[in-house]
Amino acid sequence: MLQIRDLIWGLLFIGCAAAIQVQITPTQGEISVGESKFFLCEVVGDAKDIDWYAPSGEKILPNRPDIIVSRGDETMSTLTIYHANVDSAGIYKCVAKNGDKEAQATVQVKIFQKITFESAPSPQEFNEGDDADIVCNVISSPPPSIIWKHKGSKIQVAKDVRFRIMKNGHLQIRGIKKIDEGMYNCEARVMARGEIDFRMIKVVVNVLPTIRARLSEVNATADIGSSALLACDADGFPEPSVTWTHNNIVLERGDKYSLNEDGSELVIKDVKKVDEGDYTCIAKNKAGEKAEEVSLNVFVQPKITYLNNQTASEFDEQVTLTCESSGDPTPTISWSFENKVFTEGEQDSWTRPDKYESLDRNIVVRSHARVSSLTLKNVLFTFAGQYLCTASNSIGQDNQHMYLEVRYAPKILGPVTVYTWEGNAANITCEVEAHPGASVVWFRDGLQLPSANTTNMKIFNTPSTSYLEINPDSQNDFGSYNCTATNVLGSESKEFLLIQAEVPSSPEIQQVEPFSSTAVVSFEEPDSMGGVPITKYRVEWRLPGQEWTGSEHDAKDDLIMITIVDLKPETTYEVKMSAVNGKGEGESSPARIFTTEPVQGEPSAPKLEVKVQERGNTLKVSWIKQDDGGSPIKHYLIRYKAKHVSEWKPEIRSPHDSDYVLLSGLDWNTEYEVYVVAENRQGKSEPAVISFRTATDPTTIPDAMDGGSGLGTGAIVGILIVVFFLLLVGVDVTCYFLNKCGLLMCIAVNFCGKAGPGAKSKDIEEGKAAFTKDESKEPIVEVRTEEDHTPNQGGGPTEPNETTPLTEPDGKTVKDENTKGETEVKNATAEVKTVPNEAPQTNGNESKA
Repeated sequence: MLQIRDLIWGLLFIGCAAAIQVQITPTQGEISVGESKFFLCEVVGDAKDIDWYAPSGEKILPNRPDIIVSRGDETMSTLTIYHANVDSAGIYKCVAKNGDKEAQATVQVKIFQKITFESAPSPQEFNEGDDADIVCNVISSPPPSIIWKHKGSKIQVAKDVRFRIMKNGHLQIRGIKKIDEGMYNCEARVMARGEIDFRMIKVVVNVLPTIRARLSEVNATADIGSSALLACDADGFPEPSVTWTHNNIVLERGDKYSLNEDGSELVIKDVKKVDEGDYTCIAKNKAGEKAEEVSLNVFVQPKITYLNNQTASEFDEQVTLTCESSGDPTPTISWSFENKVFTEGEQDSWTRPDKYESLDRNIVVRSHARVSSLTLKNVLFTFAGQYLCTASNSIGQDNQHMYLEVRYAPKILGPVTVYTWEGNAANITCEVEAHPGASVVWFRDGLQLPSANTTNMKIFNTPSTSYLEINPDSQNDFGSYNCTATNVLGSESKEFLLIQAEVPSSPEIQQVEPFSSTAVVSFEEPDSMGGVPITKYRVEWRLPGQEWTGSEHDAKDDLIMITIVDLKPETTYEVKMSAVNGKGEGESSPARIFTTEPVQGEPSAPKLEVKVQERGNTLKVSWIKQDDGGSPIKHYLIRYKAKHVSEWKPEIRSPHDSDYVLLSGLDWNTEYEVYVVAENRQGKSEPAVISFRTATDPTTIPDAMDGGSGLGTGAIVGILIVVFFLLLVGVDVTCYFLNKCGLLMCIAVNFCGKAGPGAKSKDIEEGKAAFTKDESKEPIVEVRTEEDHTPNQGGGPTEPNETTPLTEPDGKTVKDENTKGETEVKNATAEVKTVPNEAPQTNGNESKA
């Protein structure tokens, strides 16, 4: 069955066999910019040529790149438009020809622009406070309408004057704020086509940093290894970075500086003075940067930079000591000598503002900036010694000593009178101060001592003292002796008197206070000591008409009362006193009569004394009997306990004639208290109380340091072995020197041929003291041999005095007059070296018994 279309074409062909017809499909075309489209030109009839013509009327040639014409067969031709643009719009014509026959058809091509976002970047960033222009460039044909939305709502420019939609479609926000940040919707519409498209744009609002220094000023001390912390706190969006600069140099982490993670804290290590100044902390982000300054003040502890020793001569007009220091703040400088401090004191009205003087006008202190001078006027030898310069400011101080050496002629010091008696050796002491050291010679009646005729005189010298030892054997030896000291600056002489000592006068009894069985005698010392110290006081008492009973008491500085005991109640007694010195016993005082009291009852509390024994946890508690109340003491009761406990140790009962008790086995390093009660038939006395603390245990091993393990077993065993070995050596040495036995003795005899220390010659006896005791009196001094010499505290030989035997400088004992052999005569001119302003050695200028 034939189609209708084919039928119509057949009829037209039959009816018009000579005619040509043209048809374009599609009959019209709309193309979006950038799209491609083709059109088909179909010819009915016999056509030799089929051509296409552009809107400009030009025939479209095959070689055009944007528009291509292609003929499929004899009845059709295709027009293809690639990537259309606005210039491609217009009416295109298809023309078919066959000889003189021609037919044509046209098609109108329309080109339109779809919605296209040329520029709508996201995110878009702005600084807070700026007039923000949010870019959204859109093109289309016809031009689109633009709608802006924020947080899902259309922006109503009429309601918020800060918002404005520009002619180019941009959104302007005047004075944009942080709250304006977020997602914005730029929406484009073309009503003619119902076309719509949009872009989401993220808007970021950056905030300019703010920065604040925690402390605008930071103080630090230089040269002590300390650090300084400078800190700034920054805020902003995005989070700002913090950097530090000093003298326009950016500071970085290293040996000198350290920074925390965000850079807000700068630590300056090992601060020096050169680190002082302003430091800038800079906070920076996309919005910009802000800076803040922090000042670092570096203080320096005082340090004395110049101080030298000085030398002057006595009676110089003046000498100036100079002290310079450094430090910040500027130090204040003061001077001191011994316990005297010289500072800037009251200002004299006539002096300059920087000059201050002491009251005696001999010392002037001047200060200027970091320098101070101490001027000593009219120099005296007593000015010599160490001076201390002290520089101080608000953060510390520094001290340094300097020595002022003063050269001066000899000065002879000390008392000029010495007392002794025939047969009792005495020392005349010539104490010399001089710098440089002086030589000393002794004279009598113009003759230098010792001489050939003065065998009972010897001279001994120490660095600062010369001793003339005289053992008077007749009245002629008493009298005047001259000591002359000489150095390069001059000399000085002094006369000394050797005077015959006498026995003391009698003490004066002031009062007798009687009790039942005792009496307290108060007295004053004798008016005349006889020239030598009193050694004892003798007290004697008796019933009237009977024999005297007495007791002796060592003389002490504070002895003004003596108690006599074992008296009978309600009985009358006589009492007298006498004093004893080295020469002998003086006359007795007039007898004083007193009567004891009736029986009182209980005794008086005894007086207590405590003495630590060799082992530090054993104590000897001694007591002195007081008044027995008229009834004999039966016994003493002793109680003791540690103070920190409440219970007493068992009571100790001691016999009536005892005067001490030993407390042993006490706890180490513990405070104890002791009660002693005297008891007679009438009752008990009040307790006498005394407290004491035991020593620290000498065997205690100190605790190991924290974290340590202490001494191990091997170390302890090693220590014990060493101690045992030392004990063996000590015993052997003792045996060698005392008993002439032991390993050392064997070596000395068999290998060295020595006889050992036990073989003493009779020369040892020559080392006895020049003093001997009077046959009729108490011994006046101890008699010591060479082995008996006791060293003084300084470890050197004992300092001699008027009544102490002197030894030669080489350590040999001085021979007395009875020693066999000649008496050695020392060189009469002996140099005495003195040290300026040092305390003189004890020389004992009084004759001692």
